[in-house]
Amino acid sequence: MLIAAGLLVISALYTIRIYRRHVLGEQAPEKRVAVRILDKQSAAVDGARPGEDSEAYWIYVQPLRGGPKREFEVGVHYYHALNPGDQGTLTYQGQTFRHFALQRD
Repeated sequence: MLIAAGLLVISALYTIRIYRRHVLGEQAPEKRVAVRILDKQSAAVDGARPGEDSEAYWIYVQPLRGGPKREFEVGVHYYHALNPGDQGTLTYQGQTFRHFALQRD
């Protein structure tokens, strides 16, 4: 009985660790990938306080070498600087956008 309870606790802790790392991106390695911007979108933020952004900004990307399309929330400056069709190197950590280096021709 004691061994089963111990195994249950260990498996629960391991599940939480995997969830935090792979879903929330905690302690995930920083990655860089060459991508193309597919689209961008802004959405109004309900209940924004004075001094806070009243909109959230998103970009949708596709890796140049194939792979799943992904979306990242970005700051207003990246949103206005990037356009569909732009290519460059995306840096991200888990599900968190870190940087985009635009490839110039």
